[in-house]
Amino acid sequence: MEPTTIREGYLVKKGTVLNSWKVVWVVLADDAIEFYKKKTDNSPKGMIPLKGATLTSPCQDFTKRTLVFKISTAKNQDHFFQATHLEERELWVKDFKRAITCLQGGKKFARKSTRRSIRLPENVNLSELYVLMKDQDNGVKELKVEKDKRLFNHCFMGNTVIDWLISEGKARNRPEGLMLATGLLNEGFLLPAGDVSKDGAEKGAECVFLDQTEALYYFADSGFFCEGYSSDEDVIMKEEFRGAIVKQGCLLKQGHRRKNWKVRKFILRDDPAYIHYYDPTKGEDDPLGSIHLRGSVVTAVEYVPDAKRQEVDGNLFEIITSDEIHYYLQAATADERNDWIKAIQSVAKTGK
Repeated sequence: MEPTTIREGYLVKKGTVLNSWKVVWVVLADDAIEFYKKKTDNSPKGMIPLKGATLTSPCQDFTKRTLVFKISTAKNQDHFFQATHLEERELWVKDFKRAITCLQGGKKFARKSTRRSIRLPENVNLSELYVLMKDQDNGVKELKVEKDKRLFNHCFMGNTVIDWLISEGKARNRPEGLMLATGLLNEGFLLPAGDVSKDGAEKGAECVFLDQTEALYYFADSGFFCEGYSSDEDVIMKEEFRGAIVKQGCLLKQGHRRKNWKVRKFILRDDPAYIHYYDPTKGEDDPLGSIHLRGSVVTAVEYVPDAKRQEVDGNLFEIITSDEIHYYLQAATADERNDWIKAIQSVAKTGK
């Protein structure tokens, strides 16, 4: 019987020989992981058996890389993968864990119900807790905080998080709240903003989350930015970065000069309406480019001029800016293409 494909998409993978990080197309089956240099390749670059494997997430072996998880095979071979955003990592990790568990128990893979219970279980699910914390009405409120000649946007103070956990009945006292907040920090749901919280996170103490008004944090997928004085890690952000993040993920993009196709991480923001693209192997410090979406048109297309048939095929769409610049992109699936088109169309109409 042929293995069942559970999930497929782009991830960043650490090489086993050269130790370099590269984008690969990953296919998770019920008994193994295959990864390809390109989505269109017929033969995989490598295969990782899942029988007897273990998963570690988050993997904190790399201080300068976030959202990394590790697959360790039965032969003690470690394979490191990096997602481009938090939601993507959680989806991959959930399916990896389920596939490994089913394989060990001799069961067929089947996803569990995604319905969330009203009351959190005794062993708190951090993913569910994070969703509750982000609730606009009853969650932790995001603020603008001025500190040390800098203005931190979309952030909150460490003691506010602990206060919220206690008031919502998620923690009985401040030490217990600190343990939960530290878990959220270690899992990458919360991130440190400013020198105080970053120093606390880098010291490697038992509890890296700080229950202090001076310690600032932000949600991993928020529109956080810092403006004012520039330091090594907090830089002055341009106006185009101030919008809230609407959607993010990897797409294949055609270059304007060489017309070659490369995987890029895209982050769509509204008000102002911009989409920035990055090299997914190098983080989000320096975007490779940006597209101002105000007044732009986005449509699905069947082919791309100057593109070879074997390079790209299907799930293509085009963005035409108000300056009549054409950008050609490819999504992994038809549903993903439709989601991107709808999101971009919405932002282009309502954003500045």
